[in-house]
Amino acid sequence: MSTPRLFEPLTVGALSLANRIVIAPMCQYSAVDGAMTDWHLIHLGQLSHSGAALLTIEATAVLPEGRISYGDVGLWDDATEAAMDAVLKGVRRWSAMPIAIQLAHAGRKASTDLPWQGGRQIAPGHAHGWQTVAPSALPFNDGDHAPVAMTREAMDEVRDAFAAAARRAARLGLDAVQIHAAHGYLLHQFLSPLSNRRDDEYGGSLENRMRFPLEVFDAVRAAFPAERPVSVRLSGTDWVPGGWDIEQTVAFSKALEARGCSAIHVSSGGLHPAQAIPVGPGYQVPLARAVKQAVGIPVVAVGMITDFDHAEAIVATGDADLVAIARGILYDPRWPWHAAAHLGASVAVPPQYLRSQPRRFASLLVTGK
Repeated sequence: MSTPRLFEPLTVGALSLANRIVIAPMCQYSAVDGAMTDWHLIHLGQLSHSGAALLTIEATAVLPEGRISYGDVGLWDDATEAAMDAVLKGVRRWSAMPIAIQLAHAGRKASTDLPWQGGRQIAPGHAHGWQTVAPSALPFNDGDHAPVAMTREAMDEVRDAFAAAARRAARLGLDAVQIHAAHGYLLHQFLSPLSNRRDDEYGGSLENRMRFPLEVFDAVRAAFPAERPVSVRLSGTDWVPGGWDIEQTVAFSKALEARGCSAIHVSSGGLHPAQAIPVGPGYQVPLARAVKQAVGIPVVAVGMITDFDHAEAIVATGDADLVAIARGILYDPRWPWHAAAHLGASVAVPPQYLRSQPRRFASLLVTGK
Protein backbone atom coordinates (compact mmCIF):
# COMPACT_ATOMS: atom_id res chain seq x y z
CA MET A 1 0.00 0.00 0.00
CA SER A 2 1.37 3.43 -0.94
CA THR A 3 1.91 6.07 1.72
CA PRO A 4 -1.03 8.48 2.04
CA ARG A 5 -0.12 11.92 0.70
CA LEU A 6 -0.84 13.41 4.13
CA PHE A 7 2.04 11.36 5.52
CA GLU A 8 4.58 11.91 2.77
CA PRO A 9 7.63 13.99 3.78
CA LEU A 10 8.13 17.53 2.49
CA THR A 11 11.02 19.97 2.50
CA VAL A 12 10.27 23.65 3.17
CA GLY A 13 13.35 25.66 2.43
CA ALA A 14 16.00 23.48 4.02
CA LEU A 15 13.66 22.17 6.74
CA SER A 16 12.63 18.52 6.42
CA LEU A 17 9.12 17.70 7.60
CA ALA A 18 8.06 14.13 8.30
CA ASN A 19 4.51 14.62 6.99
CA ARG A 20 2.07 17.30 5.85
CA ILE A 21 0.40 18.06 9.20
CA VAL A 22 1.51 21.21 11.01
CA ILE A 23 0.29 22.62 14.30
CA ALA A 24 -0.91 26.18 13.86
CA PRO A 25 0.03 28.86 16.40
CA MET A 26 -2.59 29.16 19.13
CA CYS A 27 -2.49 31.93 21.73
CA GLN A 28 -2.67 30.75 25.33
CA TYR A 29 -2.86 34.15 27.07
CA SER A 30 -0.84 32.71 29.94
CA ALA A 31 2.43 34.65 29.89
CA VAL A 32 3.59 37.06 32.60
CA ASP A 33 5.02 40.33 31.25
CA GLY A 34 5.62 38.54 27.96
CA ALA A 35 7.51 35.66 29.59
CA MET A 36 6.47 32.06 29.02
CA THR A 37 5.41 30.04 32.05
CA ASP A 38 5.07 26.38 33.01
CA TRP A 39 1.74 26.38 31.18
CA HIS A 40 3.64 26.75 27.91
CA LEU A 41 5.89 23.83 28.80
CA ILE A 42 2.81 21.67 29.40
CA HIS A 43 1.01 22.95 26.30
CA LEU A 44 3.90 22.71 23.85
CA GLY A 45 5.22 19.55 25.45
CA GLN A 46 2.04 17.56 24.88
CA LEU A 47 1.72 18.81 21.29
CA SER A 48 5.33 17.87 20.57
CA HIS A 49 4.30 14.20 20.86
CA SER A 50 1.25 14.52 18.62
CA GLY A 51 2.85 13.03 15.52
CA ALA A 52 2.58 16.28 13.53
CA ALA A 53 5.54 17.47 11.46
CA LEU A 54 5.94 20.97 12.88
CA LEU A 55 4.92 22.79 16.06
CA THR A 56 4.41 26.55 15.84
CA ILE A 57 4.66 28.75 18.93
CA GLU A 58 1.72 31.11 19.37
CA ALA A 59 1.65 34.73 18.14
CA THR A 60 4.67 36.23 19.86
CA ALA A 61 4.79 39.99 20.21
CA VAL A 62 7.90 41.80 19.03
CA LEU A 63 7.14 44.77 21.33
CA PRO A 64 5.14 44.99 24.58
CA GLU A 65 2.51 47.23 22.94
CA GLY A 66 2.19 44.68 20.13
CA ARG A 67 0.59 42.08 22.41
CA ILE A 68 -3.05 41.20 21.85
CA SER A 69 -3.48 41.04 25.62
CA TYR A 70 -1.39 41.42 28.75
CA GLY A 71 -1.19 37.59 28.83
CA ASP A 72 0.55 37.28 25.45
CA VAL A 73 3.99 35.80 24.90
CA GLY A 74 6.72 38.19 23.76
CA LEU A 75 10.26 38.02 22.46
CA TRP A 76 11.57 41.55 22.85
CA ASP A 77 14.23 41.43 25.57
CA ASP A 78 16.58 39.14 27.46
CA ALA A 79 13.94 38.18 30.05
CA THR A 80 11.40 36.99 27.48
CA GLU A 81 14.13 35.20 25.56
CA ALA A 82 15.37 33.42 28.70
CA ALA A 83 11.85 32.29 29.62
CA MET A 84 11.29 30.88 26.13
CA ASP A 85 14.69 29.20 26.22
CA ALA A 86 13.76 27.35 29.42
CA VAL A 87 10.51 26.08 27.89
CA LEU A 88 12.21 25.04 24.66
CA LYS A 89 14.90 23.12 26.53
CA GLY A 90 12.20 21.19 28.38
CA VAL A 91 10.36 20.32 25.17
CA ARG A 92 13.47 19.43 23.19
CA ARG A 93 14.76 17.12 25.90
CA TRP A 94 11.98 14.71 24.98
CA SER A 95 10.96 15.63 21.43
CA ALA A 96 12.76 16.05 18.12
CA MET A 97 9.79 17.75 16.44
CA PRO A 98 10.87 20.95 14.61
CA ILE A 99 9.59 24.11 16.26
CA ALA A 100 8.69 27.39 14.56
CA ILE A 101 7.59 30.71 16.01
CA GLN A 102 5.01 33.19 14.80
CA LEU A 103 6.18 36.79 15.21
CA ALA A 104 3.42 39.36 15.50
CA HIS A 105 2.22 42.86 16.33
CA ALA A 106 -1.48 43.31 17.06
CA GLY A 107 -1.73 46.99 16.08
CA ARG A 108 -5.20 48.37 16.81
CA LYS A 109 -6.36 44.97 18.10
CA ALA A 110 -3.89 45.10 21.00
CA SER A 111 -4.58 45.97 24.65
CA THR A 112 -7.50 43.59 25.18
CA ASP A 113 -8.61 41.52 28.12
CA LEU A 114 -8.19 37.74 28.20
CA PRO A 115 -10.74 35.88 26.04
CA TRP A 116 -12.31 34.13 29.01
CA GLN A 117 -12.73 37.57 30.61
CA GLY A 118 -14.64 38.87 27.61
CA GLY A 119 -11.73 39.97 25.43
CA ARG A 120 -12.81 43.59 25.19
CA GLN A 121 -10.34 46.41 24.65
CA ILE A 122 -8.69 47.85 27.75
CA ALA A 123 -8.20 51.60 27.37
CA PRO A 124 -4.91 53.37 28.14
CA GLY A 125 -4.57 54.30 31.78
CA HIS A 126 -6.46 51.25 33.01
CA ALA A 127 -4.76 48.22 34.51
CA HIS A 128 -3.27 46.00 31.79
CA GLY A 129 -4.08 48.59 29.06
CA TRP A 130 -1.99 50.77 26.77
CA GLN A 131 -2.25 53.04 23.75
CA THR A 132 -2.56 51.11 20.52
CA VAL A 133 -1.07 52.04 17.13
CA ALA A 134 -2.19 51.36 13.56
CA PRO A 135 -1.68 52.56 9.98
CA SER A 136 -4.59 54.98 10.48
CA ALA A 137 -6.43 56.27 13.55
CA LEU A 138 -9.43 53.97 13.01
CA PRO A 139 -10.59 51.77 15.91
CA PHE A 140 -11.51 48.13 15.32
CA ASN A 141 -14.85 48.35 17.14
CA ASP A 142 -17.10 51.36 17.53
CA GLY A 143 -16.48 52.69 21.02
CA ASP A 144 -12.90 51.44 21.22
CA HIS A 145 -10.17 53.90 22.13
CA ALA A 146 -8.76 54.92 18.74
CA PRO A 147 -5.23 53.89 17.80
CA VAL A 148 -2.55 56.44 17.01
CA ALA A 149 -1.62 56.59 13.33
CA MET A 150 1.97 55.42 12.99
CA THR A 151 4.71 57.82 11.99
CA ARG A 152 7.62 56.72 9.83
CA GLU A 153 9.71 56.53 13.01
CA ALA A 154 7.15 54.26 14.67
CA MET A 155 7.09 52.02 11.60
CA ASP A 156 10.89 51.80 11.67
CA GLU A 157 10.73 50.77 15.34
CA VAL A 158 8.27 47.99 14.58
CA ARG A 159 10.23 46.78 11.55
CA ASP A 160 13.44 46.71 13.58
CA ALA A 161 11.65 44.92 16.44
CA PHE A 162 10.56 42.15 14.07
CA ALA A 163 14.17 41.77 12.96
CA ALA A 164 15.47 41.77 16.54
CA ALA A 165 12.94 39.09 17.53
CA ALA A 166 14.03 37.01 14.53
CA ARG A 167 17.63 37.21 15.73
CA ARG A 168 16.54 36.08 19.19
CA ALA A 169 14.59 33.22 17.57
CA ALA A 170 17.76 32.20 15.75
CA ARG A 171 19.73 32.19 19.01
CA LEU A 172 17.04 29.98 20.53
CA GLY A 173 17.60 27.48 17.75
CA LEU A 174 14.07 27.76 16.38
CA ASP A 175 13.71 25.98 13.07
CA ALA A 176 11.51 28.51 11.28
CA VAL A 177 9.83 31.90 11.62
CA GLN A 178 6.31 32.75 10.54
CA ILE A 179 5.35 36.42 10.15
CA HIS A 180 1.76 37.13 11.18
CA ALA A 181 0.08 39.25 8.50
CA ALA A 182 -3.45 37.89 9.03
CA HIS A 183 -6.49 38.12 11.30
CA GLY A 184 -6.65 41.91 11.40
CA TYR A 185 -3.37 42.46 13.18
CA LEU A 186 -0.90 45.21 12.30
CA LEU A 187 0.53 43.98 9.00
CA HIS A 188 -2.94 42.98 7.80
CA GLN A 189 -4.12 46.46 8.82
CA PHE A 190 -1.58 47.95 6.40
CA LEU A 191 -2.72 45.59 3.62
CA SER A 192 -6.47 46.18 3.82
CA PRO A 193 -8.02 49.35 2.38
CA LEU A 194 -10.62 49.15 5.16
CA SER A 195 -8.04 49.89 7.85
CA ASN A 196 -5.33 51.68 5.86
CA ARG A 197 -6.45 55.20 4.90
CA ARG A 198 -2.97 56.69 4.69
CA ASP A 199 -2.21 59.33 2.08
CA ASP A 200 1.55 58.72 1.95
CA GLU A 201 3.55 56.07 0.11
CA TYR A 202 2.18 53.39 2.48
CA GLY A 203 -1.49 53.87 1.61
CA GLY A 204 -3.80 53.97 -1.35
CA SER A 205 -2.70 51.61 -4.10
CA LEU A 206 -2.07 47.91 -3.57
CA GLU A 207 1.64 48.51 -4.17
CA ASN A 208 1.70 51.12 -1.41
CA ARG A 209 -0.34 49.05 1.06
CA MET A 210 2.01 46.09 0.58
CA ARG A 211 5.11 48.24 1.07
CA PHE A 212 5.45 48.13 4.87
CA PRO A 213 4.61 44.40 5.27
CA LEU A 214 7.22 43.68 2.60
CA GLU A 215 9.76 45.85 4.44
CA VAL A 216 9.08 43.80 7.58
CA PHE A 217 9.49 40.56 5.65
CA ASP A 218 12.80 41.74 4.16
CA ALA A 219 14.07 42.72 7.62
CA VAL A 220 13.12 39.34 9.14
CA ARG A 221 14.52 37.38 6.21
CA ALA A 222 17.84 39.25 6.54
CA ALA A 223 17.96 38.70 10.31
CA PHE A 224 17.13 34.98 10.34
CA PRO A 225 19.70 32.42 9.11
CA ALA A 226 19.39 31.93 5.36
CA GLU A 227 19.12 28.14 5.64
CA ARG A 228 16.07 28.35 7.91
CA PRO A 229 12.65 29.11 6.38
CA VAL A 230 10.62 32.27 6.86
CA SER A 231 6.92 31.96 6.03
CA VAL A 232 3.98 34.37 6.18
CA ARG A 233 0.43 33.84 7.41
CA LEU A 234 -2.15 35.78 5.41
CA SER A 235 -5.87 36.36 5.52
CA GLY A 236 -7.02 35.46 2.02
CA THR A 237 -9.99 37.82 2.33
CA ASP A 238 -11.58 40.21 4.82
CA TRP A 239 -15.01 38.79 3.94
CA VAL A 240 -16.17 42.42 3.63
CA PRO A 241 -17.01 44.18 0.33
CA GLY A 242 -14.30 46.63 -0.65
CA GLY A 243 -11.73 45.01 1.64
CA TRP A 244 -8.70 42.81 1.19
CA ASP A 245 -9.53 39.93 -1.14
CA ILE A 246 -8.06 36.85 -2.78
CA GLU A 247 -6.81 38.71 -5.87
CA GLN A 248 -4.75 41.03 -3.67
CA THR A 249 -3.63 38.05 -1.59
CA VAL A 250 -2.32 36.35 -4.71
CA ALA A 251 -0.42 39.51 -5.72
CA PHE A 252 1.09 39.82 -2.25
CA SER A 253 2.01 36.12 -2.20
CA LYS A 254 3.87 36.50 -5.50
CA ALA A 255 5.78 39.49 -4.12
CA LEU A 256 6.72 37.50 -1.03
CA GLU A 257 7.87 34.54 -3.09
CA ALA A 258 10.10 36.85 -5.14
CA ARG A 259 11.74 38.04 -1.91
CA GLY A 260 12.56 34.55 -0.65
CA CYS A 261 9.48 33.60 1.34
CA SER A 262 9.52 29.85 2.01
CA ALA A 263 5.78 29.18 2.42
CA ILE A 264 2.38 30.89 2.61
CA HIS A 265 -0.15 29.95 5.28
CA VAL A 266 -3.64 30.99 4.13
CA SER A 267 -6.29 31.86 6.71
CA SER A 268 -8.94 34.61 6.49
CA GLY A 269 -10.89 37.36 8.25
CA GLY A 270 -10.28 39.18 11.49
CA LEU A 271 -9.95 42.68 10.04
CA HIS A 272 -13.46 44.10 10.37
CA PRO A 273 -16.45 43.41 12.66
CA ALA A 274 -18.78 43.34 9.60
CA GLN A 275 -17.13 40.23 8.18
CA ALA A 276 -19.58 37.62 6.89
CA ILE A 277 -17.72 34.31 6.98
CA PRO A 278 -19.31 31.20 5.43
CA VAL A 279 -17.98 28.92 8.14
CA GLY A 280 -17.95 25.20 7.40
CA PRO A 281 -15.46 22.34 6.99
CA GLY A 282 -12.57 23.50 4.85
CA TYR A 283 -14.16 26.89 4.16
CA GLN A 284 -10.74 28.48 3.62
CA VAL A 285 -9.36 25.78 1.33
CA PRO A 286 -10.46 27.60 -1.87
CA LEU A 287 -8.33 30.55 -0.75
CA ALA A 288 -5.32 28.28 -0.29
CA ARG A 289 -6.02 26.73 -3.70
CA ALA A 290 -5.96 30.13 -5.39
CA VAL A 291 -2.58 30.96 -3.84
CA LYS A 292 -1.24 27.48 -4.62
CA GLN A 293 -2.08 27.95 -8.29
CA ALA A 294 -0.14 31.23 -8.39
CA VAL A 295 3.11 30.43 -6.53
CA GLY A 296 5.75 27.73 -6.55
CA ILE A 297 6.40 27.61 -2.81
CA PRO A 298 4.49 25.40 -0.34
CA VAL A 299 1.04 26.56 0.72
CA VAL A 300 -0.69 25.67 4.00
CA ALA A 301 -4.47 25.32 4.30
CA VAL A 302 -6.21 25.81 7.65
CA GLY A 303 -9.71 26.16 9.06
CA MET A 304 -12.11 23.45 10.30
CA ILE A 305 -10.07 20.63 8.76
CA THR A 306 -11.03 17.89 11.18
CA ASP A 307 -11.93 14.89 9.01
CA PHE A 308 -9.01 12.60 8.13
CA ASP A 309 -10.17 11.86 4.58
CA HIS A 310 -10.79 15.56 3.98
CA ALA A 311 -7.25 16.42 5.09
CA GLU A 312 -5.85 13.71 2.82
CA ALA A 313 -7.91 14.99 -0.12
CA ILE A 314 -6.70 18.57 0.33
CA VAL A 315 -3.10 17.46 -0.08
CA ALA A 316 -3.73 14.69 -2.62
CA THR A 317 -5.64 16.95 -5.01
CA GLY A 318 -3.04 19.72 -4.79
CA ASP A 319 -5.28 22.29 -3.13
CA ALA A 320 -2.45 22.81 -0.64
CA ASP A 321 0.86 21.21 0.31
CA LEU A 322 0.16 21.01 4.03
CA VAL A 323 -2.79 21.26 6.41
CA ALA A 324 -2.64 23.12 9.70
CA ILE A 325 -4.61 21.96 12.72
CA ALA A 326 -5.43 24.39 15.53
CA ARG A 327 -8.49 24.04 17.78
CA GLY A 328 -8.93 20.46 16.62
CA ILE A 329 -5.58 19.45 18.06
CA LEU A 330 -6.30 21.23 21.34
CA TYR A 331 -9.40 19.05 21.61
CA ASP A 332 -7.62 15.93 20.37
CA PRO A 333 -3.83 16.17 20.87
CA ARG A 334 -3.44 12.78 19.16
CA TRP A 335 -5.23 13.84 15.95
CA PRO A 336 -2.25 12.88 13.74
CA TRP A 337 -2.12 9.43 15.41
CA HIS A 338 -5.76 8.87 14.59
CA ALA A 339 -5.33 10.19 11.05
CA ALA A 340 -2.42 7.81 10.51
CA ALA A 341 -4.41 4.87 11.86
CA HIS A 342 -7.36 5.74 9.62
CA LEU A 343 -5.25 6.19 6.49
CA GLY A 344 -2.82 3.32 7.08
CA ALA A 345 0.30 5.34 7.85
CA SER A 346 2.64 5.55 10.85
CA VAL A 347 3.88 8.27 13.19
CA ALA A 348 6.94 8.57 15.40
CA VAL A 349 6.28 8.58 19.15
CA PRO A 350 8.42 8.36 22.28
CA PRO A 351 9.29 4.78 23.25
CA GLN A 352 7.39 5.34 26.49
CA TYR A 353 4.17 5.36 24.42
CA LEU A 354 4.79 2.36 22.16
CA ARG A 355 2.85 -0.07 24.33
CA SER A 356 -0.31 2.01 23.86
CA GLN A 357 -0.55 0.85 20.24
CA PRO A 358 -3.83 -1.01 19.54
CA ARG A 359 -3.28 -4.47 18.09
CA ARG A 360 -5.35 -3.69 15.01
CA PHE A 361 -2.87 -0.89 14.17
CA ALA A 362 0.33 -2.87 14.59
CA SER A 363 2.45 -0.54 12.45
CA LEU A 364 0.94 2.78 13.56
CA LEU A 365 3.53 3.83 16.13
CA VAL A 366 7.26 3.82 15.45
CA THR A 367 10.07 4.77 17.79
CA GLY A 368 10.94 8.44 17.97
CA LYS A 369 12.56 10.70 20.50
